[in-house]
Amino acid sequence: MKGFILSFRSEFYKTRKTAGFWSAVILPLLLCLLLFIGFYSHSDKLAGLPGIMLWVQFSGAILGVMGSLLLPMLIVFIAYSVNGIEHKADTWKTLFSLPISKLSVYSAKFFYALFLVLLCLALFVLFTLGFGNLLGVLKPQLKFSEYSMASTLTQLYLKLFLSSLGILSIQFLLSLLFRDFLKPMGIGFVATITGVILASNKWTYAYLFPYSHPMLALSVLPKRHDPTPVASGMPTITIDLFTKEIFVSLIVAAVVFIAGYFIVLKKSVK
Repeated sequence: MKGFILSFRSEFYKTRKTAGFWSAVILPLLLCLLLFIGFYSHSDKLAGLPGIMLWVQFSGAILGVMGSLLLPMLIVFIAYSVNGIEHKADTWKTLFSLPISKLSVYSAKFFYALFLVLLCLALFVLFTLGFGNLLGVLKPQLKFSEYSMASTLTQLYLKLFLSSLGILSIQFLLSLLFRDFLKPMGIGFVATITGVILASNKWTYAYLFPYSHPMLALSVLPKRHDPTPVASGMPTITIDLFTKEIFVSLIVAAVVFIAGYFIVLKKSVK
């Protein structure tokens, strides 16, 4: 465990000034800010909507883009950025010769990439809620305060995160095996487009293809509106978190992670 913590901390210091790290921070801020400006400038047209519909439109605009193209391509970039430093400096042999187990080094890199994805999605939740509530303050006619979206939005982004684990494990392994960025990027891009086509056409077995998982995870948003009113008089939105694509994503992530360790272990001692 000590070796893992040291390796994880090392990954942070090596990447904290890279585009891969800052993309996980700037992307949520930029997209939510642009959406905030759009809603602010068109507030008169949105003034008649109830709070729940305002939140659905505000958060759904970002979730739709993230679930289809943006998240898979961000994962491609993050996965390579974590390993690209070692490729560019040609320090793989040095890294694996340290008095730290190869499993600790490998798992620390993987979980650091996972941490960056989680950080990005967590910031999307915070910025979406923050800018939405700010709109309600600056434009009182926008009734964001009528409905609380915090719990629902957290569940949605958690589901999106779980759906991305299969893609992350595959792209992480590809970024370990290939020195240049074009190969993992090209494979990831083609696979993402394929996943979007399969999911958008509602192919029966699309859930077996990892790159379809983010879009499938959000394809039924909201899952249903509970007709029973709550204390505030507004309906609730129920999210089915563990659907079949989520289970497949978790299985793919575990299998590829284990297989990747043995592949890299063999490769590292050549």
